[in-house]
Amino acid sequence: MSTRTAAQLTLHPLGPHFGARVDGLDLASAHDDDLVAVRAALIDRKVLFFPGQNLDDDGQVALGRRLGELTASHPVVGGVDEAHPEIYELDSADNGFADIWHTDVTFMPRPPLGSILRAVILPATGGDTSWADSQLAYESLSAPVRELADQLTAVHDGNREFGYYLAQRRGGKGSVWDGEVVTRLDPVEHPVIRVHPETGRRGIFVNPGFTSHIVGVSEAESRAILDLLYAHLTKPEHIVRHRWSVGDIAMWDNRSTAHYANRDYGTTRRVMHRITLRGDVPYGPIH
Repeated sequence: MSTRTAAQLTLHPLGPHFGARVDGLDLASAHDDDLVAVRAALIDRKVLFFPGQNLDDDGQVALGRRLGELTASHPVVGGVDEAHPEIYELDSADNGFADIWHTDVTFMPRPPLGSILRAVILPATGGDTSWADSQLAYESLSAPVRELADQLTAVHDGNREFGYYLAQRRGGKGSVWDGEVVTRLDPVEHPVIRVHPETGRRGIFVNPGFTSHIVGVSEAESRAILDLLYAHLTKPEHIVRHRWSVGDIAMWDNRSTAHYANRDYGTTRRVMHRITLRGDVPYGPIH
């Protein structure tokens, strides 16, 4: 069953509350009203899929600029080439894997608002990506656990994934992020439960990729709380999964989702190009 938005987007929901496929929209030639509707649908459905697109690197960057302010490709990893410093290339031939649940770049004070991912080279089988709805997950926690989580703060640390890359492959000099050259990855604190700045809905904002621990509790308590939240966040009823075709575009709201890319295609090459939109500083229910 499909639905139409005010700008006549054709949305095919992928679940009762989360995810949708958008058919019949050419992102390269979309009108401004179409993209306003895309932004609204993105906040509502959290992850959108656009099949059959014909964007190259220039077109992907142009689309991103119409939707918001683009960041550098990544705080640490440089752009795909000199002409496209905004594009982060995930190439499986160069350790470009994302096979751990994560929310993009939460190890920076101002993580991205959202991401736009394009399939460039795909294996014959495998390489699907799944997204989890952090708001639905929060809302389905029991009330006492929600009350506890609302009060907590967590540390996010990019050194585990990118510290070596920054030091050895970039010589200690990363990208310009929020106006400053990244020369080290200092751990940052974010609320465990994030309030969405546009809707006011609350969502779980910790992830196994970058969250190291919870502030003010013992190591054992931190591990137990995080494990509980991770297990709940990634329950099947909170997840949508996408099987890629070359040219597909996925957009997601980084403030209300986490995602995971299957690494089930052996030595076959998989290349994805991602851009991110500049976000805001996360805040929680108690701030």
